[in-house]
Amino acid sequence: MFLGINISLKESLFMRHLVISLLLLGLNSTLVMAQTPKGYSGAKTYKYKTVGETELYLFVFVPQGHQPTDSQPAAVFFFGGGWNGGSPNQFVPHCRYLASRGMVAVTADYRVKSRQGTSPRECVKDGKSAIRWMRTNASKLGIDPNRIAAGGGSAGGHVASATGIIKEMEETGEDLKISSKPNALLLFNPVYDNGPKGYGYERVKDYYQEISPIHNIQKGAPPTIVFLGTKDSLIPVSTAEKFKQLMKQANALCINHFYDGEPHGFFNYNKKENFVDTVTKMDRFLQQLGWLQGKTNLNYEAVKP
Repeated sequence: MFLGINISLKESLFMRHLVISLLLLGLNSTLVMAQTPKGYSGAKTYKYKTVGETELYLFVFVPQGHQPTDSQPAAVFFFGGGWNGGSPNQFVPHCRYLASRGMVAVTADYRVKSRQGTSPRECVKDGKSAIRWMRTNASKLGIDPNRIAAGGGSAGGHVASATGIIKEMEETGEDLKISSKPNALLLFNPVYDNGPKGYGYERVKDYYQEISPIHNIQKGAPPTIVFLGTKDSLIPVSTAEKFKQLMKQANALCINHFYDGEPHGFFNYNKKENFVDTVTKMDRFLQQLGWLQGKTNLNYEAVKP
């Protein structure tokens, strides 16, 4: 009987210790990792947000030998697809390249109409959440919270530019003391004019002045690089020129690169010459900011999605 009492006490103390340990683990752990899906080899997968039954993930590529104690510049990319669809896989090559250059590079999932029935508002909210999550976990990801770039193509370029320029549209319940604003923008044919003559107006006409980046440029906008084909059916060259002019008036750097005769989506990996050229120019822009050093070392086959 005495032995039985001893065992019960030991079991009780063990269970108490286990429960406390699990509770502390839950309170202290902000990095929730998940299994990395096919197509993202070499990446670490983190859940950055849960909305209802939807879980959203970041696919993180790090430099060789990278440690959590490092403080490297980072970039997060948002896929294109008209706020309707698309895949984070689009920017895997960009991420692999930047990781080879010493940056931590992320391609993000976010809610879209075809999968979650959402509006462009939710796309922007998710973009802001992704940047805030990265900044919150900077010391565990091994990144510099003051050197985070946001990039993307088409509607993803809108999401990226909105995170840098739109002040509102933050997700309810997040710590707004931690900024969701990136420190630089990497924009590939971005649909950043959503006004009456811009892209997507019919979907956002009731609040276009709140969500259209070109209508909200102010002093303090992040330094920006833009890539655009002159035959883009969604974004005329005049829009990019106006965006640059407004950025200049706000004392913000904006560099435009125009590609003669190229259509929308000209920059993707399957357009080898354009991919190599745009990524090389992106690298030089990041060098201009002091985020990268040395020569570019783009191996086209090594970064394929």
